[in-house]
Amino acid sequence: MADRSPLDAFKDVLSGAARSIARDAEVEVGFTADTPHMAGKAIKVPTPGRNLPADQVALARGYADANALRLRHHNAKVHNSAAPADATARAVYDAVEQARVEAIGSRAMEGVRANLNHALDLKLKSDPIRRARSADEVPLSTALALKVRERLTGQAAPKDVRAGLAMVDQWIEDKAGADLDALAMAIDDQRAFQKLTSAMLEHLQLIDADVPPETDDSEPQEEGEEEEQSQEDGDSGEDQAGDSDALAEARAEDQGGDTEDGETEYSDEFDADSEEGAEDMGEEGMMPVRPNRPMGDLPPGFDYKPYTQLHDEVVTAEDLCDEDELLRLRGFLDQQLVSLQGAVTKLANRLQRRLMAQQSRSWDFDQEEGLLDAARLARIVIDPTRSLSYKIERDTEFRDTVVTLLIDNSGSMRGRPISIAAISADIMARTLERCGVKTEILGFTTRAWKGGQSREDWLAAGRPAMPGRLNDLRHIIYKKADEPWRRARKNLGLMMREGLLKENIDGEALLWAHGRLIARNEERRILMVISDGAPVDDSTLSVNSGTYLERHLRQVIEWIENRSPVQLVAIGIGHDVTRYYRRAVTIMDAEQLGGTMVEQLAGLFDED
Repeated sequence: MADRSPLDAFKDVLSGAARSIARDAEVEVGFTADTPHMAGKAIKVPTPGRNLPADQVALARGYADANALRLRHHNAKVHNSAAPADATARAVYDAVEQARVEAIGSRAMEGVRANLNHALDLKLKSDPIRRARSADEVPLSTALALKVRERLTGQAAPKDVRAGLAMVDQWIEDKAGADLDALAMAIDDQRAFQKLTSAMLEHLQLIDADVPPETDDSEPQEEGEEEEQSQEDGDSGEDQAGDSDALAEARAEDQGGDTEDGETEYSDEFDADSEEGAEDMGEEGMMPVRPNRPMGDLPPGFDYKPYTQLHDEVVTAEDLCDEDELLRLRGFLDQQLVSLQGAVTKLANRLQRRLMAQQSRSWDFDQEEGLLDAARLARIVIDPTRSLSYKIERDTEFRDTVVTLLIDNSGSMRGRPISIAAISADIMARTLERCGVKTEILGFTTRAWKGGQSREDWLAAGRPAMPGRLNDLRHIIYKKADEPWRRARKNLGLMMREGLLKENIDGEALLWAHGRLIARNEERRILMVISDGAPVDDSTLSVNSGTYLERHLRQVIEWIENRSPVQLVAIGIGHDVTRYYRRAVTIMDAEQLGGTMVEQLAGLFDED
């Protein structure tokens, strides 16, 4: 067509090439101004200029080729089956796997090789390995990925990072040189390559040889099914490995984490582990990691603190988004979850009937005093000698109640989980309002990836040791307790907004929600937390202990459960929250969220 722009033609070319590489006719390539990523089979690459500069074209091709190769050669379930639990080891494990799939393409196609090399050069410009001043500051995930790339393709590391790589090169060769050599023999066999990678992690002392790896929850896959499953698993593929700027201070920065499917994140190129229909989840940063570690590595005198609270914010949905966009996002949310809404509504109606039954009036009749019983006046007409009959209303056992739903707005909730959380909260608020129970809906995330203004202040102050929490909090009020549901309904669409979901600091979010509840006048206060992982903020964890945020969360939960009148209940999506909360339930599929919320609330009211 005559009116087609060069960008449209270039996008068609990219899509065709990606489909050819991935051997999947459903793969599509689009442009984004945010961080390149992959959602399902939709690959988003950096938008080149109108005149298609050669370097920007090569960059877009590099990202498209890397993700297409991952769709074709990577099996997510196989990968997760041996993924280590330790964050640093997981980051290395993911980076090495990405190096494998890219090496397959580089060895087979010269054009793909050139595109991948160009994308690598640009990605490394922001990698901490270029700024490393000692071996401890070199991110192992980057170093190992470059070493594996060299072994598999024969290409040396780019010049800009050789100085940083040299700081750890001899240590890697001494510990795992033989493992690196063996990887080249298993490049086409993911299972064999995975076993060699695990052995390498043991020799590098990143994992213990006597501790089995964290396994995937799914059933073991038969050999005959592996080829058929690989294309489906590709939809929940992971990102190419990399490190955030916030990880420049120590090797602890090389962190990866689990999403609800057990996948790991993530670098400057991420490949979101989400379901189809979540193509809009582009972000300007990394997905957060999800560390699940023992709590014994911190001293008894542990004292949590924020470095600064000057940049934290508590905002309403209207503060972040204009009304027209909120209505558009709400429409998108409704469109995504038509089928789910019916099922959850049925459960909510059942909860409503149970609550109404608890609130129903009851009377004691034939009393000497009270309200005149009009139904029995006919007896006076028949027999004037009878005395008047009175009735007294019994006290209802249903206490005045307020419920707060605190929803994790972190990056790993993208796609189906956050959609289901939003619509379930919406239906619960509407149901409880009918029953006279006030409901507040809150969300928590951070203002930025990798630290924001708090980190900038810390850097300007000379990087003092153990600074505490090092990111800017963003606490969102979707619906106030006294606000009617119809007025707040559109606000829940904000959770669908691209760029909103970032990192999560659960302990302070719990204190915030708890403080709002304590200020209420209701006799009974319930706080329900919905989350899909442990607290994480890369900037904070890179300069404090790896369990800094998790330890604080445990302290807050213990205080609320033991000393506060607030009733606390938690629902974990693919994440075991029972090890934190006394009253909690873990679901493995976000589709179960609505029903689980109903069951948990019904159980609390039935106990009363």
